[in-house]
Parts: sequence; structure tokens; C-alpha cells
Amino acid sequence: MSDSSAVRGSRDDKPSESNKRTSIPTFYRQVVAELRKVVYPTQEQLITYFIVVMVFVLVMMAIVSALDLGFGQLAFKIFGGQSGV
Repeated sequence: MSDSSAVRGSRDDKPSESNKRTSIPTFYRQVVAELRKVVYPTQEQLITYFIVVMVFVLVMMAIVSALDLGFGQLAFKIFGGQSGV
């Protein structure tokens, strides 16, 4: 069998084992089994992650605010000018 047909799969009319649908109870069991493998963070880790994220967000807000203020003033100086009235 060539590589291209292996990627596309076989051309048989009957479904193979990998083409069968999973039943709902089997799917549910597999989901529960995967969720049991999840490692949840401790409360201390969660607090640390929260603080890191909040500091990052505040720093990014300050940078974006400074850029917005700077570009706004620059645009006003370029396009606003002095009105003679």
C-alpha cells in the first residue's frame, strides 16, 4: 500500500474497527477516566497564578493606556491645530 492510500484509509465498503461509533456509555466512561487524570492546582498555586495574571493585566493596561494617551495627543497636535476663533 502506498503512503497516500494509508493516509486516506482503505477503500473497503465495510466499516473497520476505527470507523465504528462509540456508544454513549463508553464515551461517558472514557470522559470520567480522563477527568480523573487531571491534576488540579492547590489553593496556594491558584492564588499565585491569580496574582501573576492580575499583575500582567495591570501592566498591559498601563502600557495600552499610555500609548492611547500619547497617540491621542499626537493626533490632536497634527490634526487639531489652533483654531483662530
